[in-house]
Amino acid sequence: MKIESAKLIICSPDRNFVTLKIQTDEGIYGLGDATLNGRELAVASYLTEHVIPCLIGRDPFQIEDIWQYLYRGAYWRRGPVTMSAIAAVDVALWDIKGKALDTPVYNLLGGKSREGVLVYTHANGSDIAEAIDSVQKHAAEGYLAVRAQSGVPGVASSYGVPKSGKPYEPAERGLPGESLWSTEKYLNFAPRLFEAVRKACGEDLHLLHDVHHRLTPIEAARLGKALEPYHLFWMEDPTPAENQEAFRLIREHTVTPIATGEVFNSFWDAHDLIRNQWIDYLRMTIVHGGGITALKKAADFASVYQVRTGFHGATDLSPVTMAAALHFGLAIHNFGIQEHMPHTALTDEVFPHAYRFSEGYMYPGDGPGLGVEIDEALAAKHPYQRAYLPIARKLDGTLTDW
Repeated sequence: MKIESAKLIICSPDRNFVTLKIQTDEGIYGLGDATLNGRELAVASYLTEHVIPCLIGRDPFQIEDIWQYLYRGAYWRRGPVTMSAIAAVDVALWDIKGKALDTPVYNLLGGKSREGVLVYTHANGSDIAEAIDSVQKHAAEGYLAVRAQSGVPGVASSYGVPKSGKPYEPAERGLPGESLWSTEKYLNFAPRLFEAVRKACGEDLHLLHDVHHRLTPIEAARLGKALEPYHLFWMEDPTPAENQEAFRLIREHTVTPIATGEVFNSFWDAHDLIRNQWIDYLRMTIVHGGGITALKKAADFASVYQVRTGFHGATDLSPVTMAAALHFGLAIHNFGIQEHMPHTALTDEVFPHAYRFSEGYMYPGDGPGLGVEIDEALAAKHPYQRAYLPIARKLDGTLTDW
């Protein structure tokens, strides 16, 4: 079997997705997600101009060698554009191998380590009362774990809270929007939110919260300590992670579990965090972290230090990545939890898939490969539209981490 051709399908069924389709000379094809939110066309260009020509004629079963070829062979390593492109190729090759061997991808990764993949979803509201209603609604739908976010009094726009009651989707078509932020108001408010949610929803529901990189290490330590009475499943992205050692200070001051890594694109971004046990969950995604091949190495390393996975799973990743994450999470031993932000009905139409949700867990399906297809005719009716994530400024106008 040889790779005969490869092409990109760029579409926008409610949001932008870049999909790589690799075709073999035996009629088997595989799909890979190459979406990088707000920089989609950069990855598309990298694939079209520099990667696809190097794939033609290669044996698609040689996944490890092709991964090394694309990573080491380019000399200029890492970065979100390069690693998203490598991931798209890698995941498509795993899809091809599963189809060729007539087995689901999780079997290629060692088989099932569990029966289902625990997932969490997003609850939010403009105030505490609305947030509680949202948490209770999702719990009634069967979710065993819920991320809770709320508007902060005195802050016009809070992370994770949608506008006008619509489903939360931070990317906006057109140029980047701007929001205002107050760290002190947030630090005073967040513990009150979780005190109220715990009182209303009981002790058994897993609660998560996303700080979204907005605090300094000592501020994050203060928040983690204040949240300890409400035993969160995790506190996510408490501070920017470029300085991995910053997490040591947080760890020294709180036992609230810490998750980070959705913006990571290499194992090395998390190396010190893992080996020093400064985090509890690694959130690096399959699409931005270099694919299944790369994340398997990272997860195996993390398992030595009892760090578990908790992959990013928002709608800025296509159903192809969701399927890959579910196969991965079903197989590896140190899986923790998987984010599940449901796609729109239109996205699900463009990407028909076998995975499903039931009573707090997701299941990737038992068909060959990943179990995801793409309706190219429908995708063509929804062309790419430029969109950006917003930016944030403090009340005095200083640009801060969104």
